[in-house]
Amino acid sequence: MAKKRPQSAPTRNGKAAVSGQIRIIGGQWRGRKLPVADLPGLRPTTDRVKETLFNWLQFELRDARVLDVFAGTGSLGFEALSRGARELVMIEKANQAARQLQQNVATLAAADRATVICADALATLHGTIGTFNLVLLDPPFNQALLQPCIDQLAAGNLVANQGWVYIECEQQLTFTTPANWRLHREKTAGQVAYRLYQVTAA
Repeated sequence: MAKKRPQSAPTRNGKAAVSGQIRIIGGQWRGRKLPVADLPGLRPTTDRVKETLFNWLQFELRDARVLDVFAGTGSLGFEALSRGARELVMIEKANQAARQLQQNVATLAAADRATVICADALATLHGTIGTFNLVLLDPPFNQALLQPCIDQLAAGNLVANQGWVYIECEQQLTFTTPANWRLHREKTAGQVAYRLYQVTAA
């Protein structure tokens, strides 16, 4: 979800303040709308980009284990879960955003398939969280987080053989990927570039 890191926001009755919605566009929860925490700079991936990505992945999601590294609104992660992913792990540092993600997991009755980790993404990637068939990597813009995340994913062998990594970032941003990450598809939309890589055994 192309976004800047949100600041703190007020809560109401212990719940995250809400502003706007995301819409799940395919799968089990097609058409469902979920509230988004009211945090400055928190913007979901557009439906146009999301539809393109999940067209690319349409045969890869069944029973997949998915990691959404900078979950934000959860737009991409919930879409993957709706389309047949077996398990979703979402990492989100902002307390209010993480709280809203947890509330949306409950709304979808998906607690047996979705986990929200409220923590720093890089610190979490350094821990033991297993391997994933799909990693969604859309860090806040202008914070130099993309390259360290790529490096940690590779160093920790967090992507399964024949797994996928989706990267969404500023169009002008340059970064390097490991030799065993093969660029599968790429497109641009406005100021955003998005790419899908397939990872083979190192």
